[in-house]
Amino acid sequence: MLAVKGITVRFGGIVALDGVSFDVPRNKVCGLIGPNGAGKTTLFNCLSQLYAYQEGDLVFEGNSISNTPVHSMATIGIGRTFQNLAMFKTMSVRHNVMVGAHARSSSGFLANMLKVGQVRDQEAQMNQRADEVMKYLKLTDYAERPAGELPFGIQKRVEFGRALASQPKLLLLDEPAAGLNHEELHDLGELIKDVRDRMGITVLLVEHHMSLVMSVSDWIVALNFGKKIAEGTPEQIQKHPEVIRAYLGGEAA
Repeated sequence: MLAVKGITVRFGGIVALDGVSFDVPRNKVCGLIGPNGAGKTTLFNCLSQLYAYQEGDLVFEGNSISNTPVHSMATIGIGRTFQNLAMFKTMSVRHNVMVGAHARSSSGFLANMLKVGQVRDQEAQMNQRADEVMKYLKLTDYAERPAGELPFGIQKRVEFGRALASQPKLLLLDEPAAGLNHEELHDLGELIKDVRDRMGITVLLVEHHMSLVMSVSDWIVALNFGKKIAEGTPEQIQKHPEVIRAYLGGEAA
């Protein structure tokens, strides 16, 4: 579904990514791991068109997305959550989720302001989509409450809901486990697998919580110092000497 082809990113004299290549298969969960500074977030920002890359290409469903503007990413089917929650804290949960649905809307700003014609129908559809997503994520009881007043774990669900409301084919999850307790972590793992199995959404996951990555991923890509050092199944990655060396230092046993 997604092909990362030789992506290189330089910030001045610093090489943040050095010719990184890998494929993300359709209907799979692909984990992207590596120590701090490995280049994971830089790669995610390239995939989201937030960072420019000097070399390489990104191919989604057979088409290059290198020149796709940020605001069109949801339209082509790529959704994302952010490590630092990207939500409107004074807006209700419903309206935060609807932001994701609006990303797929064909109506423009002026039409939305005037609420005319087709836009009214789209507004109703976005409300319906928000209701479906909130029910799925058990957020219905919080629908009209300001998102910023809710516990952190629920805010993370709202962020997840905003991404799901855009009806992505590929979902980029940026450290979704950060700040979650043990029960919430378990629920997140089940949610990621359900999104793959029931909704048919492909997931690319950046996460430091190794037990979560190993339990939900079908395939894992490991980075270190901006280079790909390994890829394989969770079992293969856990035994890979370069991965062990990157995380533990020194020589692998």
